[in-house]
Amino acid sequence: MEEETIGIDEERKQQHEEDASVTEILRDRFRLSTISIAEAEANQIGMEISKPIIACISDLAFKYTEQLSKDLELFAQHAGRKSVRMEDVILSAHRNEHLAATLRSFRNDLKAKEPRSERKRKKSSTREDITTTNVVQVPDL
Repeated sequence: MEEETIGIDEERKQQHEEDASVTEILRDRFRLSTISIAEAEANQIGMEISKPIIACISDLAFKYTEQLSKDLELFAQHAGRKSVRMEDVILSAHRNEHLAATLRSFRNDLKAKEPRSERKRKKSSTREDITTTNVVQVPDL
């Protein structure tokens, strides 16, 4: 029994290390993207941004994204779902009305591009089918 516990602990430790390395890779890629965007925006308006400021902006953006992903997961769980929907993303932006309006507009554009399909009829349950086919007629006495 003790050997099983040690094996499980090792698996958990290995999984945690893998998760940490994936998170580190994502953080690095996010940072590179953020730095690239910040430098491009600064160049476009003729400004220079110092490296420490860019690093700070990148770290803040990553932390915000981590918190946003946790909020979205909680919204979906609260609704009894395992996946995040557009409504969850819009709800997460409720404190920023401009962002929420932009997201709603984006959602409406996506819906407009979707092909319209006829509403599917709900099939009757097999239980209803069984009860209707297994009715026994009892004659009046």
